[in-house]
Formats: sequence, C-alpha cells, structure tokens
Amino acid sequence: MRWAIRLGRIAGIEVRIHLTFFLLLAYLGFAGYQTAGAGEALKLMLLVCIVFSCVLLHEFGHAFAARRCGIRTPDITLFPFGGVARIERMPENPRQEIFIALAGPAVNVIIAGVLWAVLAISGRLASPEHMGTLGTLAFEVMWINAVLLGFNLIPAFPMDGGRVLRALLAMRLDHGRATRIAAHIGQALAVALGLLGVFGMSIRAHVIEPNPMLIVVAFFVFMAAANEAGAVQLQSVTRGLSVAAAMVTDFRSLPRNASLGEASEMLLHSSQHEFPVIDPDGTLRGIFTRSELVSALRESGPEGSVLGVMREGFPIVHPRTPFDEGFRLMQQSGTSVLPVTDEEGRLVGLFTMENIGEMLMVRTAIAQSRRGR
Repeated sequence: MRWAIRLGRIAGIEVRIHLTFFLLLAYLGFAGYQTAGAGEALKLMLLVCIVFSCVLLHEFGHAFAARRCGIRTPDITLFPFGGVARIERMPENPRQEIFIALAGPAVNVIIAGVLWAVLAISGRLASPEHMGTLGTLAFEVMWINAVLLGFNLIPAFPMDGGRVLRALLAMRLDHGRATRIAAHIGQALAVALGLLGVFGMSIRAHVIEPNPMLIVVAFFVFMAAANEAGAVQLQSVTRGLSVAAAMVTDFRSLPRNASLGEASEMLLHSSQHEFPVIDPDGTLRGIFTRSELVSALRESGPEGSVLGVMREGFPIVHPRTPFDEGFRLMQQSGTSVLPVTDEEGRLVGLFTMENIGEMLMVRTAIAQSRRGR
C-alpha cells in the first residue's frame, strides 16, 4: 500500500503504519503544547501511541479469529481513524463471520477489564484524588477502550457491529441482500455523522461549531460501506467463474527488441492500454501500461527500449484460475493488469481491471433483466 511504512511481522502478519498517522501525532502534540506546554504534549502523544497499540491488538483479534477459521490475514495497517486487518476473504458461514467480527471488540473488553481490575485493586477507583499520573493514564486508556467497544458495535458497516448485523441477516436472506441492507444503514449513519460534524453543537459554548474530525470519519464510513457493498456485488456476480471469463484475448504484443516509438505507435492505433513484451518463443518477458509508456517517453524518447519500462516479477494467472483468486492477486500486487499464460508459459490473455469492470456491468444488467421478467 502507498504511504505505508512496514514496521515488521508479528505471528506471520505484516504490520504497517500509514504516514498520515504521524501527521495526527504531530497535530495533537502541537495542540497539546499550545494548550499546556511540552509536558502535556508528550502525555497526549504517549496516550495516542498507547491507544493505537490497543487498536493494533483489536485487529490482531480479528486476524487470529480468521486464522482459526482457516483464513489468512496478510497484513494490518494503522490509519489515523483506526486499523484495518486485510483478511483474504470473509467466510460464507454467518457464524464464522460473527466469530471474526466479535473477536476484535472482545480484545477491547479484556483490556478495559484488566485496567479496571488493576485500578480497583489498587484503590485508585475509590479515591480518584490519589490516581496519580499512571493511574490517570490507565483510567483514560480504560475509558477509551470502552468507547472503542461501543463505537465498533454500532450495527452499521464498516464497524464490527455491521458485520454482525450482516451475518444475522444472512441467516435468513441471501448474502448480497444482507450486505446491501447493512451497507445502506452504514451510509445513513455516515450522513448523520457528517451533518452532526457540519452543524454540531458545542455544548460548552452553546454555539454552532463544525467538527472537521467528525466530517472526515463520516466520509470514511460512507466510502467503506459503499466499498463493502461493491465487493460483495462483484463476488456474487463472479461466483463460480474463472479468469478466462474476464480476460482480454484480442490484444497485441511487442518483441523484446521493440523501441518506445513502436510501442507509442501501437498505443495510438489501438484501444489497448496494457502492453506485454514477449520472447521469440512466445513466452512472456514483461508488461507495461500506457502511463508507464508515457513516462518513459518523457525520459528516454522514442529511441528508448521497452526493456527499460516493462515490469517483471508480477503474479501470473492461468485461464482456469478462480476469478476471486485472480482479483485478489491483482489487488495485492497493486497493478491494473495480470498476464494470463497457458501450461507452457505462453501468453494467452490479459486480465485487466478495465475488462473486469465491463464484465461486471454486463452481468449485472443481465441479472437485473432476469429479475424484471
């Protein structure tokens, strides 16, 4: 993922942190410094780091539960608005989805419960005036975990409560319809949050005061709900299909000794956006896209070689590869095209994001026409 720094691997899962997280940290530190000096700034930044450690544990709860169900989690990424465990697929069994969805909030329950027990046993809960610095920090982390628990259990996508709602609905409805209902509830919640952010009431000052953070959260909630509905629609339309159903078979390729000028001529005289480079025996050597070609033309001119612009080491799929597996490989590799080869390594097609979109539109239209009859 772009703008994400790799922190390491824990239990076979890659942990990343998005660069925008450091912007949040710097903003809160600056705000704390302006309000109460360097000490308050350091305390606020420490609290943010501890809270995001709790968020990371929350995501590991999802990941370990998914592993119990036989599903891998390649990585976890921390964003300013929370964490995302990229589970390879959600189980079709609703009970397994509930198990995975509730595993994250269960971690927050454990953290809050342990901190409550420590504060209660030490007597700090009974005597708030004797909390001290560590006691106050522990109380704040406990309270924040309780808030995270409540927020995540809201029955709307993309919160865990939305996944639980979808799974409960899927016990009686088909998976696609259950997802659409949960996604619509999530988007309605996002609109409500956005309006609250724009016209929010500051209780202390008794004035209308916009809340930018709430508006940003509302935007991400709305988009995440829409993405979930789109992903399930794609899954339902392509269930049982192979890569062959969406691959481009009418394409032109370039020999490895071709120049960028020859490639640009092919670009101008065809609608092709992805260009494979092949060896004389027909095996795939590399591939490049239209945007990569244009960038290379700026740097090397038309005399440059396609060998300097083509990419190697990308995933390769076969015509019989399941569609969802091919699509997952495309997303993981961050590319818009995957080459399709036969058993002997010869290029037989291109599995492109553009063609996937066109196939989705056609199959959705056909399905809608059948429902209308």
